[in-house]
Amino acid sequence: MTQRNSRIRKKNGSPEAKEHLSFIALGGLGEIGKNMYVLEYNDELIVIDSGLKFPDSELPGIDYIVPDISYLEANRDRILAIFITHGHEDHTGALPYVLPRLDVPIYGTQLTLGLIRNKLQEDLPLYRPDMHEIRAGDVIKIGSFTIRFIAVSHSIPDCVALSVDTPLGRVVHTGDFKLDSTPIDGRITDYGAFAEEGDKGVMLLCSDSTNAERKGFTPSERIISATLDQLYRTYRSKRIIISSFASNVHRIQQVADVSARFNRKIAFLGRSMIRNVELARDIDCLKIDPKMIIQIEESWKYSDNQLVIVTTGSQGEPFSGLVTMSRGENKSIDLGEHDVVFLLASVIPGNEKLVNNTINRLFAQGCEVVYERERNTHVSGHASSEELKIMLNLVRPQYFVPVHGEYKHMVRHSQLAQEVGIPQRNIFLMNNGDILTFTRSNPPKKYGTVQAGAVIVDGNAAGSIKSEVLKERREIAEDGVLVVGASVDDRGNLLAPVAIETQGVFISEDTKQIFDELYAASERAIQELAGQGRRVNIDALKKTVKARVRDVLRKRNSSFAVVLPVISVRQSGYYDDISTYEKDFF
Repeated sequence: MTQRNSRIRKKNGSPEAKEHLSFIALGGLGEIGKNMYVLEYNDELIVIDSGLKFPDSELPGIDYIVPDISYLEANRDRILAIFITHGHEDHTGALPYVLPRLDVPIYGTQLTLGLIRNKLQEDLPLYRPDMHEIRAGDVIKIGSFTIRFIAVSHSIPDCVALSVDTPLGRVVHTGDFKLDSTPIDGRITDYGAFAEEGDKGVMLLCSDSTNAERKGFTPSERIISATLDQLYRTYRSKRIIISSFASNVHRIQQVADVSARFNRKIAFLGRSMIRNVELARDIDCLKIDPKMIIQIEESWKYSDNQLVIVTTGSQGEPFSGLVTMSRGENKSIDLGEHDVVFLLASVIPGNEKLVNNTINRLFAQGCEVVYERERNTHVSGHASSEELKIMLNLVRPQYFVPVHGEYKHMVRHSQLAQEVGIPQRNIFLMNNGDILTFTRSNPPKKYGTVQAGAVIVDGNAAGSIKSEVLKERREIAEDGVLVVGASVDDRGNLLAPVAIETQGVFISEDTKQIFDELYAASERAIQELAGQGRRVNIDALKKTVKARVRDVLRKRNSSFAVVLPVISVRQSGYYDDISTYEKDFF
């Protein structure tokens, strides 16, 4: 762990030794996802959210991306708690990676903690987190921080914003929100609470920037019901398959309500979907008549016009219910011309190709597919420009930091703040890792940085996004791999014929002739080093073989395949018979 992360870096006269309050983002600035924010008062820290981001095509095989928490690990003994604003993956998904390393208390609402508990049970079944349930309206004191939880409307129930009172001033963090006047659960954003905080005086507002470019107001989630009603009427005779986020309880509730009106049974498909529906029903966030729900294995008993299947896969996730169905690999459901598929979600940036591939496969199966580009099948859960201005006017902060969005969203949000009267000098456009520090005697200023990159997670392994492994994966994905296998004695003499295998290497000319040249080039390279009368240098041998093979490929095939020499060395006297080597290596 680097020493620079153990405390704030000193730069430009940083007030490290004085009373100070600092705001730091470890993720969520200049990007969609990976939200993680830190408030630090003197020697005490609290963390807000711990999210992931999904990889794009530049990161082949990577499961997800989480914040670099080196700074938090170096200051583990100073962390009082992690506070989670709501249950979406971009705010909770990093917890299986983060919690075991920090092992600090975590606070959230009932549904949020339930979703987190399910995630940890799957990923870390032996880990027992220290969870504390809160409700909107609660006020708790922890260390020097007094936190008030404020109800906000979003695309998932039980969301909260945080108002954090510190000895140096009040900080309001909105979390994800919109000003929906007719939310599905009747729980609107608490205008009064935000206004109260504004009346008390807010030093810093950190607010969701995702939809800052969108004019006007974000429509109510309730318009999905009208869309579904129309679609159910249009496709009255077909079996309906609906794909949505497993955590989007509001949307599942609307599907259930419309299905009840059309007298259709519901079958849920996908482990996360089934688990989240059970949780939401247990805590009364989701109201569905038990008689409506059937097991997916019983779906064959019902005619097409009696059934709705709700599944995961709206983002083209490779092992999700919708994707396995689109590939014809689902044991319970066979798709055909009698099916219509509704995608009730927008595409997360970076997932466009996966989603388009899924849609194409569904059409190829004979299904009708309805998605956002042609119908109103999705409503954003984030505030648009006019709602953001209302929030700024309610809170009336002295200083403002736009968060949660790409850099263009943050710039637009800062312009909205200027429109409502916040001076440009009081608005801070920050990058992940920047430290915005407040003191009693000086105006706030960005003082230095902490480490705040990204960590890629592949299965149970985690590492730097600059990892050499990713470079190798991209090269193999683009050009394929050619493996040269050889067995030599400790002087470099060949003990068996060279073996060559390829995967994903495009050879456009005469295959036999090119392989003959590859064998000859490999053997010549080995024989040249063997003729020097001393013990073979295995690294030099591999390097020479790789260079000669690449020369042949580029000359005859214009290929830039990854060449991987695999050389085994037999020490003198180990074997009397070399027949062991007279076989294929692969």
